[in-house]
Amino acid sequence: MAVKVDHNAIKFNQVSLTIVAVVAALTNQPWLVAVLALILAASTARPQWGLFRVLYQRAALPLGLVRPHLVEDDPAPHRFAQGVGATFLGLSWIALAAGAPVLGWALDLLVAALAMANVALNFCAGCFVYYQLRRIGWIRGAAQAE
Repeated sequence: MAVKVDHNAIKFNQVSLTIVAVVAALTNQPWLVAVLALILAASTARPQWGLFRVLYQRAALPLGLVRPHLVEDDPAPHRFAQGVGATFLGLSWIALAAGAPVLGWALDLLVAALAMANVALNFCAGCFVYYQLRRIGWIRGAAQAE
């Protein structure tokens, strides 16, 4: 069922994620990748726990840095996409900890690039995968008007 989703909150999350992921890669700090994976996993499990959501609501909005952009949308694909990002960042951290830095940083930067694709191009790769999996019946969901 479609509800009001603040797309600027999603974009704030994506920009924040990208900044941390790129800083982690540039400074060679695998622990940042692990923290970022945990932040995304917690936010996927319980959106109200999302650190970037809290920063958006308690800092960015009150300071007037952004304004809400509420759109009727299904939040499930966005949560799925965030969960996929958390999974890839978790795999990135495992690769880094296992001594495979090329794979680890490639996964980290892939998540950052896909997050920025969502911001710049309004294309959510995780949402696309969600809808494809739902289309073939691997994910159940209420039918949406196309």
